[in-house]
Amino acid sequence: MLATQNPIEQEGTYPLAEAQVDRFLLKVKLTYPSRTEEAQILDRMLVESEIDVRPVLDQARLAELRAAADAVYLDAKLRGYVLDLVAATRNPAASGCADLAPLISFGVSPRATLYLARAAKAHALVAGRGYVVPEDVKDIAPDVLRHRLIPSYEAEARGLTSDDLVAKLLDRIEVP
Repeated sequence: MLATQNPIEQEGTYPLAEAQVDRFLLKVKLTYPSRTEEAQILDRMLVESEIDVRPVLDQARLAELRAAADAVYLDAKLRGYVLDLVAATRNPAASGCADLAPLISFGVSPRATLYLARAAKAHALVAGRGYVVPEDVKDIAPDVLRHRLIPSYEAEARGLTSDDLVAKLLDRIEVP
């Protein structure tokens, strides 16, 4: 499932409960298109015409890609790294990040552990590797964790977002 969220137009929409938000694998942040990209959008959409839409893959190819991602190797040390990152969101003090404890209201769920490991494997596959490296975990972690890590009121008062907290954890948790 894919959903969009426009932070400006909230009328008629309601925030999802945390348990529902947790079911989304990733929260990817998009920025405005570049001038060139926006010019392409303008060229394509300025005149009402039939848009040629073609599938990029079929169900069989999707199944192949899922199997290929499943086959990507995730070393035990990197599994431990995933567990360490997740644990640090729940108990920062025990993870050597005591100063972050008052900034986190709720850490991430066990679903985040699974999704972070799976997303790192998919990231490695897209990069053309049959094995995960620490950078795969670090690169995909913000997209997997940003909507699951709940900043405290103190964090919000300091202007810190969940992205800021995830970045701090990624900087501090030792990479194998």
